[in-house]
Amino acid sequence: MGVAGSGKSAQGRLLADRLGYPWLSTGEFLRMLVSGERRREMLEGKLLDDSEIISLVQKIFRIVDTEHEFVLDGFPRTVAQADWLLSQRRHGQLDITAVIHLQASEEVVLDRLLQRGRQDDQAESIRERFREYETATQPIIDDFKQNGVPVFEINGVGAIEDIHESIVGAIASV
Repeated sequence: MGVAGSGKSAQGRLLADRLGYPWLSTGEFLRMLVSGERRREMLEGKLLDDSEIISLVQKIFRIVDTEHEFVLDGFPRTVAQADWLLSQRRHGQLDITAVIHLQASEEVVLDRLLQRGRQDDQAESIRERFREYETATQPIIDDFKQNGVPVFEINGVGAIEDIHESIVGAIASV
């Protein structure tokens, strides 16, 4: 988990490659599967609603063997999405080994995303996403902790390799 620009995708791919797990990025799936008006809104920085995202994740879970470990990138982003994921866990549909929460300041995120240059990466929409993420994240993190899911707060600023080693070290304790 982490705000856009915190390094989720880079670290998710590295971790998946290192451990030999599938890397499941909701952002990548959305960019592949969403079209029309919803795609235009997405490119303007608007988030899809919970039911749309959960439906997408359900489709992903149908094509991936959830009996085996995988890296899930970009989900959940809201309390409702976290509750759905925890419900899947309670019903034995999947296990949540750990949550890696990558942290980065607004300045770092703004700089990274503006350099990335995607259409939805405009300064004001980035600032808005950062504010929304800060407001929405803590309740999700608290929800995971209260449900016994190990949560690791990782500094997402620095050399990619150093951040990766911090993540690997954290999950080695699980």
